[in-house]
Amino acid sequence: MKKVLVTGADGFIGSHLVETLLDEGYEVRAFVLYNSFNTWGWLDTFSKEKLDKIEIFTGDVRDPNAVRQAAKGVDAIFHLAALIAIPYSYYAPDAYVDTNIKGTLNILQAARDLNIERVLVTSTSEVYGTAQYVPIDEKHPYQGQSPYSATKIGADRIAESFYRSFELPVTIVRPFNTFGPRQSARAVIPTIITQLLSGKTEIKLGSLTPTRDFNYVKDTARGFLEIYRSDKTIGQEINIATQKEISIGQLAEELIRQINPQAKIVCDEQRLRPTKSEVERLLGCNAKIKELTAWEPRYTFEEGLAETIEFLKNNLDKYKVDIYNV
Repeated sequence: MKKVLVTGADGFIGSHLVETLLDEGYEVRAFVLYNSFNTWGWLDTFSKEKLDKIEIFTGDVRDPNAVRQAAKGVDAIFHLAALIAIPYSYYAPDAYVDTNIKGTLNILQAARDLNIERVLVTSTSEVYGTAQYVPIDEKHPYQGQSPYSATKIGADRIAESFYRSFELPVTIVRPFNTFGPRQSARAVIPTIITQLLSGKTEIKLGSLTPTRDFNYVKDTARGFLEIYRSDKTIGQEINIATQKEISIGQLAEELIRQINPQAKIVCDEQRLRPTKSEVERLLGCNAKIKELTAWEPRYTFEEGLAETIEFLKNNLDKYKVDIYNV
């Protein structure tokens, strides 16, 4: 069976992808961010039986030597490690350039030098900015509406250049807004649910008008796997999207109805993005992934929300509900 490297394995989508790959029989080397506490993010919550099947590699994708060491002996790389919070990117753009652009370059260089069979680089629907047309297909223009999205555009284009210049077998995987168990509190769905579950009656949010195309995380992880399994995806950029949208306001009202009908929404000014930076509409086209792979969404939005609520009920102590998490 193939051996694969997953960067960002300690994070939200990465930890779910590790589980998906294990379930499918792959050997997994999990690249987690080195820290002096030797914590492995969400992998620390895995059972001993599951952890025993994973090879843990601690390092930092910003370091080319660590990346090269991690990539030795694997058949494929799933590169998910990144800085992703948009508010934090407003005042730490250097860190985003170093991690998202330089980190991706390090992965590509190592893959080229070591003759890795496949490289999947993780993009984001934020590279499209506010939709100029819908559904957004892979030909939609890029708009750097935040330092985060700008660095992801840069990382994508470097990945494209390695395919075109060196025939490196790269695929750019572009998930739309993924949600589910283990997502951090800086994301809107956990923000709403954790405030409601903690008994708050004033739910603090930013803008309510933007719409998003929400993928359940297990469907996103399955998307990575199906894209990897198809040789037709080499050299391509591929959306993972449901092709459905909901506004943040509608989402909040539905969660309030389900969890605590007494609650109301209040606008928290610090959560508002600068006007020209706010992405007002994201609705993805999933025709390409369906054409090139066997992927189909397996979860409805309602099923995904139910699993997310259940997870957060049992893990509320892991979330700082009383502050704005950037």
